[in-house]
Amino acid sequence: MTLVGKPAPEWSASAYVNGEDKTIGNSDFAGKWYVLYWYPLDFTFVCPTEIRTFQELAEDFADDGVEVIGCSTDSYFSHKAWFADRETFPQEITHPVIADTTHSVSQAFGVLKDDLGAAYRGTVIVDNEGIVRSIAVNDLGVGRSPSEVLRTVQALQSGGLCGADWKKGDEFVG
Repeated sequence: MTLVGKPAPEWSASAYVNGEDKTIGNSDFAGKWYVLYWYPLDFTFVCPTEIRTFQELAEDFADDGVEVIGCSTDSYFSHKAWFADRETFPQEITHPVIADTTHSVSQAFGVLKDDLGAAYRGTVIVDNEGIVRSIAVNDLGVGRSPSEVLRTVQALQSGGLCGADWKKGDEFVG
């Protein structure tokens, strides 16, 4: 059963937000497009490649009116310690990263790997009406392309028929 085309689940959780522990939830993003992306665990090898690239593209997402929110089942304190490592994260992480220690957000979106207590590499795009427009889930060892997530958001926002490899500004199909 997919959530695509349905209202996004209600969610609220503690998050690392510019170094602070804040509670954020879907109500904070009402009327906005947002991307939720999950990664399995802090202090791993594939995860920072994704987090760094989402951060590098933060302005591009913002230019399209899209908020980016990371999520793992690690604690705020784990996030804070990991993001302070300038070898792993030379650029400060400024987008919120949920500390889903209760697993409620991961469960609500169907991306929790129960036997591990960590999330798969899930990506959910929610539109400004609160409707889930896209879901992609990868197994733990395979990273995703944040550039493709941005392209997908842009295609969804365009309102047209977007063929394979469509990029913002390209002609529509049909």
